[in-house]
Amino acid sequence: MKLSKELYGKLYLMMVQTRNFEETAARLFVEGKVHGTAHFCIGEEATGVGVCAALEKEDMIAQTHRGHNQAIGKGMDIKKMMAEFLGKETGYCKGKGGCMHIADFSVGSLGANGVVGGGIPVATGAALSQKYFKRPNITVSFFGDGASNEGAFHESLNLASVWQLPVLFVCTNNYYGMSTHVSKSMHIEDISVRASSYGMNGIALDGNDIILIYKETKKAREYVLKNGPMLMVLNTYRWMGHSKSDPQVYRTKDEVNQWKEKCPIKRYREYLLGEKIFLQTELEALDNKAQEDVAEALHFAESSPELPIERIFDDVYATGDMRNEKHKNGYVL
Repeated sequence: MKLSKELYGKLYLMMVQTRNFEETAARLFVEGKVHGTAHFCIGEEATGVGVCAALEKEDMIAQTHRGHNQAIGKGMDIKKMMAEFLGKETGYCKGKGGCMHIADFSVGSLGANGVVGGGIPVATGAALSQKYFKRPNITVSFFGDGASNEGAFHESLNLASVWQLPVLFVCTNNYYGMSTHVSKSMHIEDISVRASSYGMNGIALDGNDIILIYKETKKAREYVLKNGPMLMVLNTYRWMGHSKSDPQVYRTKDEVNQWKEKCPIKRYREYLLGEKIFLQTELEALDNKAQEDVAEALHFAESSPELPIERIFDDVYATGDMRNEKHKNGYVL
């Protein structure tokens, strides 16, 4: 599969946008501009970007609480993402959901989910609707290694297999479920072998190789459309803690530094230069664009108003008119 220079550049830009977005978000905590918590995917950028870039716009995804790369990869607006992060009215959820709950139906995002494994049955249901309406699209369910031990994971894979639903289950294995290493929570080394229990194919990939992820996702999409569900495990690593409140006493700095040497952005950059796909100056221009995009998003968010307190309960209940409304893609809300 030969990729165009435009696509190579798009993949690089989205990964760098993700890294800049999260580094900026982390700084906002230090500056006291954001409260609560957040879950960053620094070190995992290739997973969400590589998978989502290989999808069609009409394909759907169910994101995780660590899903900024998934959101950017699927084409969500960085300005609205930053505004939501800062709790502003111009955010995706009008500032009421935070980064763990952003959604954008216009690009196929069913939303992020703060519940471990909570998005897996949602994605399975979405895939059921695609099959029912005979749509030529799939749904991707993102979740972490910890979620693969949840009942929702096993129930959803079983049902998706029984009904042969067009859903691609993507496990982002960063080796830690909060502070617990996978070796202490499951007696297998390769999570993808769990697919065989439900009569579906499973593959494990290097989660820091964005070209591999993109190409394999393209193949998986076609497979799922014709044959039903599949499990893809992307082995990667998060550099930062589980959340902002994580002291990270369960792992060593040497371990983290070893994985930093496998940085997916650095690796991809070296590939683009080594294969002479891009010049150094061209990549620097993309680096600058990513920084400018995030800076513009931050300015937009900081300049946006907060939601008036009297509107805090808006959108909690659907009106009769809303329940009967059809979304432009044909699905009933």
